[in-house]
Amino acid sequence: MKKKKKRNNIHYSVIIVVGALLLFVLMIGRVTQLALSEEIDGIDLQALASKRTTRTETIQAKRGNIYSSDGDILAENVSSYKLIAYLDEKRTTKESNPQHVVDKEKTAKELAPILGMDEEKILKYLSKENVYQTEFGSKGKGLTELVKNKIEDLNLPGLDFIETYKRYYPKGQFASYVLGYAKSSSEDEDNIVGEMGIEKQFDSILKGTDGYIKYQKDLKGYQIAGTPVVTEPAIQGKNIYLTIDSNIQFFVEQALNKAASSYSFDWYTFTIADAKTGAILATANAPSFDPNTRNIKNYLDVLVSSPYEPGSTMKTFTYMAAMENDVYDGTEKYTSGTYTTKDGTVIGDWNRAGWGKITFDRGYAMSSNVAIINIINRHMSSLMLRQYYRKLGFGKKTGIELPNENPGVVNFKYETEVLNAGFGQGITTTPIQNIQAMTALTNDGMMLKPYVVSKIVDPETGEIVLENTRYEKDRVASTETVQKMLSLMNDALNSTAWPTVPASSFKIKGGQLIGKTGTAQIANTNGRGYLTGKSDIITSFSGIYPKDNPQIIMYASVKRPQGGSQKPLSNAIKDVVSNISKYYGNDDTNTSSIEIEDYKLPSLINKKVESVKTLLDANKMKYQIIGEGDKVIKQTPSKDTTITNKDVIYLITNDEKLSVPNLKGTSSKVAKELLEKLGIKVKLDGVGYVESQSIPPKTEIKKGMEMTLKLKPKFKAS
Repeated sequence: MKKKKKRNNIHYSVIIVVGALLLFVLMIGRVTQLALSEEIDGIDLQALASKRTTRTETIQAKRGNIYSSDGDILAENVSSYKLIAYLDEKRTTKESNPQHVVDKEKTAKELAPILGMDEEKILKYLSKENVYQTEFGSKGKGLTELVKNKIEDLNLPGLDFIETYKRYYPKGQFASYVLGYAKSSSEDEDNIVGEMGIEKQFDSILKGTDGYIKYQKDLKGYQIAGTPVVTEPAIQGKNIYLTIDSNIQFFVEQALNKAASSYSFDWYTFTIADAKTGAILATANAPSFDPNTRNIKNYLDVLVSSPYEPGSTMKTFTYMAAMENDVYDGTEKYTSGTYTTKDGTVIGDWNRAGWGKITFDRGYAMSSNVAIINIINRHMSSLMLRQYYRKLGFGKKTGIELPNENPGVVNFKYETEVLNAGFGQGITTTPIQNIQAMTALTNDGMMLKPYVVSKIVDPETGEIVLENTRYEKDRVASTETVQKMLSLMNDALNSTAWPTVPASSFKIKGGQLIGKTGTAQIANTNGRGYLTGKSDIITSFSGIYPKDNPQIIMYASVKRPQGGSQKPLSNAIKDVVSNISKYYGNDDTNTSSIEIEDYKLPSLINKKVESVKTLLDANKMKYQIIGEGDKVIKQTPSKDTTITNKDVIYLITNDEKLSVPNLKGTSSKVAKELLEKLGIKVKLDGVGYVESQSIPPKTEIKKGMEMTLKLKPKFKAS
């Protein structure tokens, strides 16, 4: 029995030894697997170890600012604060210096009026159990420095602030649809995201790239002495300079606000572009919104995102199509009034009785639909019209630097569709497309691309990383077409031969504004025909100013103006033109008695002053020489600019000691350009002509000099 028991013991010992060996082999295998594998059970071992021993702190990149063309800040970052309250009594180590909220009722009562919250709601936050600290919801976030100071003045224990940043728009609703807005992401309060306008379109450029600091930490989270620190600096967001001129933008917004206070309408849009470059100088919609409060009624910018039937402003481009196809004869006559299509549709002029048998030239001035019908029926095809519309950019995106651009629809096939398209019904376009097409008339037939971003600048180095200038898209009209069309647009507003022209209410003193009005019916939402109410229209105006040397192109539209009146449009147009006239230094009051001559300014730089004076005197041009040097080193305006004998050319010489010029009576635009070329920083106080300057004339110009120009407002519609 004893021997048998011994054999069993030996047997069990062998099993134990073998088992131990197998377990040891498995352990060695597992260790080897862990050592050689990057990932176990779906877990990245290296990342896990790094996370437990490495700390990374984010260096937040500062979002870039947005500026107007004249340097006004339109969007910037400002300090923002989040209010927190410490509830854990363990924070307080000395009763005389409490570090947590002691009197919750008192705290709630005193915070309520400052935060704009109910005491009960604040008390609910303060009464949370088993929490170290609490926040106060949306009302406790995004606090300004002023609100923070008010809370600090209460001297309530246990309150603290976490500083963050928020986007701020110092001019409120100024150019809001261009700027759009940016706000903190719902997932990350420190992450500001652009959601409309330039803020959205250039979000990644404005945002920059966050940096970081990475180091080894101990169990308490402190850096381990002697271990390396890896630092990746943040790349700050770029600054964006728009083409928007603050003064012209002010004129437009002022006019829209005035219209809104006097008339009702669904919406109003008004845009002004530089006639020679396509740069957008001003654009506004009404109703507008304040990007700080985001009281937005319409998230779509009418300028680029909401195409509509344009109406009779399209007649300009239909006439151009006929001219470019060499089928237009302005002296050819037709019978005005009404026209009946093959399917029995009656299309009429706004004056259904017509004006008898008149020429096509007069038909344009009278905004005759029947003139368009006869031009198309006698001399054109749907293909000719459609191809020319597309050549002008209708039915395609312009490519302007704004989000959600809509190409509109330019499609027509059947007789009634073609005829309607000729006077702007049954097709849809955007204001920016109309602006683009109009640039052909101010650039001898060359169509320009509109743009709203002037340049993008690196704030750390001052380097210009992108700069936009005049961009020629395509030659779309001959010189003959352009000259004829400008003449017809002049007749449409200023004709004395036909005193009953419908657009005569847009005429300004001096007759330097030319253009075309449009009235489009609004399509029925059920897709059947058009609404027939008196106010169920979109009234528009496309214009050029001044006619003898175009400086601006304008396009404005109003949907459902009160009573179908043109006054909201004509009054605003005349106010804006009057203001711009004075801002640019034009004098329309005497225009009719002055023989205006164009002059394309050559480069005068590096030329002798005496030879320049001889050249300009021979061409009867006005000029002012700054300094007593013998050579011209800078000039305003620049070379290749077309000016008239009303404009002044400023010549800066190579004198080492230049003096401040006398600017009294000079338009703010010209004065600003001149001072900037003299190296003087400019601040404009008001609008209009220079009434006084902070630095007297003949003062020697020094580096870093800054000057304030006080401007005298002269803004009264002619």
